[in-house]
Amino acid sequence: MNTIGFIGLGAMGREMAARLVSAGNAVRVWNRTAEKCRPLEEAGAHVAASPADATQDANAVISMVADDAASRAVWLGEAGILSATPAPGAIMIESSTLSPAWVGELAAAVEGSCRPGGRRFLDCPVTGGPDGAARGDLTLLIGGAEDTIGEIWPLLSAYAGRYLHFGVVGAGTAYKVMVNLMGAVQGAAAAEGFALAERAGLDREVVAEALTSGAVASPHLRFMVERFLAGDHDTPYFSARLRHKDATYGLALARRLGQPMPASKAALDHYQAALDHGEADKCESVIIERLRAAEDG
Repeated sequence: MNTIGFIGLGAMGREMAARLVSAGNAVRVWNRTAEKCRPLEEAGAHVAASPADATQDANAVISMVADDAASRAVWLGEAGILSATPAPGAIMIESSTLSPAWVGELAAAVEGSCRPGGRRFLDCPVTGGPDGAARGDLTLLIGGAEDTIGEIWPLLSAYAGRYLHFGVVGAGTAYKVMVNLMGAVQGAAAAEGFALAERAGLDREVVAEALTSGAVASPHLRFMVERFLAGDHDTPYFSARLRHKDATYGLALARRLGQPMPASKAALDHYQAALDHGEADKCESVIIERLRAAEDG
């Protein structure tokens, strides 16, 4: 039986951890807000006192937290992951969507803490959402050594249907922030287009049907258009705060590499406006409301 430390039980983490428990693993869970551990405890997980407690003697450790600051705290903070001693050859996995700069720093910290036969590190952000995690068909976006991936894949397949290996450590994260930045641009374009259609007096239902069945249709656009129609921004599948965070990380990577990203910079302004209006924790679709308000003004 594998002993797994799982750190972070947000919308994604709780479903991933639940799948690991259901697969018969001994799972130790930790979350900053302790009450989120209770459903996992009832399912058979052990609630750890700290990230270090979850890590001690574990074969694998998986982190799934909100951002760079949270990741730094659980890995390097007091009673953090790297202060514990996992099982020999343990595989340490960061699955959060983070900045490539921090993932590089973290990888160096993990490597610097290793002794012969010690822990190995993968960056492994995921895509597919909480529903995909619950079904067990996430896609993993991995950077790291191929033999390490092959070794850990049977365990990760509890919540994933496939993985894509992008290269060395950090490559999976670079892809994730790039594609989430594209999602920000798509979302901003959808909001602008739908708001323009409304201002032009077009039938909203017909516009929605045309957009979601035409050449620009995508799962993300369909999701956004459904929310635009319903005006439902209070049940966030993916919040404005998280989209803004991911887009910011993607633009930071672009700046570091000297890649111009004018459309992406403009898209970020929409999510910033949502944050400025106290809508950070609403669904990312809320960005249309600022456009509608400007139209009224």
